[in-house]
Amino acid sequence: MSTVSTVAQSGIDICSRALILIGASPITSFADGTTESQVAVNVYEDIAQASLVNSRWRFATNQRVLNQLTDKPTGRWAIAHQLPTDMIMLHALTVNDNIIEYGVYGDKAFSDSSTTDEVIADYTFRAQEADWPSYFTLAVEYSLGIVFATSIARDASLATLMQNQAERAMAKARTLDSQQQTTRKLTTSRFITNRRS
Repeated sequence: MSTVSTVAQSGIDICSRALILIGASPITSFADGTTESQVAVNVYEDIAQASLVNSRWRFATNQRVLNQLTDKPTGRWAIAHQLPTDMIMLHALTVNDNIIEYGVYGDKAFSDSSTTDEVIADYTFRAQEADWPSYFTLAVEYSLGIVFATSIARDASLATLMQNQAERAMAKARTLDSQQQTTRKLTTSRFITNRRS
């Protein structure tokens, strides 16, 4: 019987692969009654979301026009907008492609925009595992490996190894992910003009 390697499509897949990295048994569900599943179910989502916000990943970034709320902020800001329900980190608010100042209060963004402005949010959302690129999935697996090495294998040297691997994998993932946008040109005309004057 041949075994075919597949891409991780779920939290269970990712946790199972992280467990294999430390030499533990994979899990079939978060409720299979094993020590591995007990640890996995308690730490997985925190690690997944922390990994999604530790960089501005292109695959987990979105834009949305915000709904203006009728209730005004109590002080300091003029307008309140409802933040997207799938948002886990806000990066910017813009009006007519210009970044505006804002403050996040719970699930709302306060700003001094006007009632006629169309306010657009740039934000990180909770991307589903099936949409994660392999370079990010591998980095998350190593990040989980740190916790599993500590709590399941109880091996400090293995945890250190997983930490080093996780840091390298995340750095490589950030480099690869940053290539998914147009390279910005450095404007040199001002420098050339100054040199010639």
